[in-house]
Amino acid sequence: MSLRPHSWFAANLLAVLSLSTVVNAQTFQLSEATIDEVHTALDSRIITCRGLIERYLKRIEAYDEAGPAFNAIQYLNPAAIQEAEALDLAFTRSGPVGSLHCIPVLLKDQVETRDMPTTYGSALFDGFVSERDATIVVRMRDEGAIILAKTNMGEFASRYVGSAFGVIRNAYDPDRNPSGSSGGTGVGIASNFGMVGIGEATGG
Repeated sequence: MSLRPHSWFAANLLAVLSLSTVVNAQTFQLSEATIDEVHTALDSRIITCRGLIERYLKRIEAYDEAGPAFNAIQYLNPAAIQEAEALDLAFTRSGPVGSLHCIPVLLKDQVETRDMPTTYGSALFDGFVSERDATIVVRMRDEGAIILAKTNMGEFASRYVGSAFGVIRNAYDPDRNPSGSSGGTGVGIASNFGMVGIGEATGG
């Protein structure tokens, strides 16, 4: 059975649009992308939140767990993909959840989360999970952010070495250290493992 002319046109238009979406998704540059650029890409349907988070996870796997093995990431959020899917659904229904919709955040492991361990960089707190989220975590999640990972840090926020996860390597020269207890967050952002990085100065 042959397609009518208008049916043939509609089918081919759909195919072209689908191909265009794939091409646009492939040309979206993750490296050094800004929040505004991600939101524009989401709004234009060039990418989905799930697709964005998957790309960051693949980058972490390629450069933090393998390759130069920066050792910047201490713990990945196991629910990140499900959270991204929920944000995609919310976006389809009513638009962005907030000003940080689908923005992947790297959180220094000194900041408490009730769904991921918080070690403060010390093996003494291996496996410890707080019963609360820090205020900054609550506020970022309320704005639609995804806490993608907890980052490696110095022991109780001292220097750049912690007994919980070991030495952090500099993103620009792995033979050097990144200095400072927030080194995991710094290296994570420099390596494009997330878009927003949270560190802090305990000693200061």
